[in-house]
Amino acid sequence: MKKSVFVSRQLPGEGLRRLSEVCELKVWPDPGPISPELLRGEMSGVHGLLCMLTDRIDRSLIASLPELEFVSSMSVGVDHIDVGAMTNRKLPVGHTPGVLVETTADTAFALLLAAARRIAESDRFIRHGQWSPSNVWSPDFFVGKDLGGATLGIIGLGEIGKAVARRATGFGMKLVASNRSAVSVPGIDILPLEELLASSDFISVHVALTDDTRNLLSAERIALIKPGAVLVNTARGGIIDEAALAQALTDGRLSAAGIDVFSEEPITRDNPLLNLPNVVLTPHIGSASARTRNRMADMAVANAIAALAGEAMPCCVNPQVYV
Repeated sequence: MKKSVFVSRQLPGEGLRRLSEVCELKVWPDPGPISPELLRGEMSGVHGLLCMLTDRIDRSLIASLPELEFVSSMSVGVDHIDVGAMTNRKLPVGHTPGVLVETTADTAFALLLAAARRIAESDRFIRHGQWSPSNVWSPDFFVGKDLGGATLGIIGLGEIGKAVARRATGFGMKLVASNRSAVSVPGIDILPLEELLASSDFISVHVALTDDTRNLLSAERIALIKPGAVLVNTARGGIIDEAALAQALTDGRLSAAGIDVFSEEPITRDNPLLNLPNVVLTPHIGSASARTRNRMADMAVANAIAALAGEAMPCCVNPQVYV
């Protein structure tokens, strides 16, 4: 008999057809995410899971699935999976690294530009009928910040951080970065995080969410940011103290922010960022281009097919399970 695989969301492209040729396939039919309770029920007796970053694959769920042989996630980050629990059972976890570098860098730079030039504010101004003959123009009318000649601080100089740096070079920005490990990139000055915060006109966050980076930009560190700076986060929610960020934006210590990721997703209605005009908010769309999402789906399927065949996943988070 073929092994069974549960897929927690419909996938773009031809991946599901290819996967269905090598396993008994169950696909969650609804357009929204599956609840943890229903996921546990659907996973009963299943050998493999192809999941999304919205699915919480915790230790309890893993322990309840004695027949589970692998998890393949259609995501780069795997903070939604208890990789330690999977590794303890010698079960591989697949992900999709490298595929969304340029697309996420585009999103980061789009947020940076939109926040700097007050694009969302201006759009709302027109849509709400406020652009009137009596309110046409003045010297301070929607004045924003120039990128040319400004300093961009990149927190996390991985592949996405480097891609953002390439875009910033075209705008004539000075580049500085902080990184947890030693790194050298021509044209980028490496600084301690506190020094970067104090000297950057724009800051873009590109570190993974780990125990070490959770609340990395705490209230204390946000207080160190150069007055009037713009902060962008397309990495993960939880890296920035959102309440402290909202307070800094309210006080005017920061001029604006562009945020694609949140500590709780979907964002709750009481999140203080929702009430601020100087924040551009997007719903975790960093990788949301058709080409990138298709490639992510293909990689997640390739990981699953390899695991079903008893082979090493092409992109495995915990390759030590094969030793």
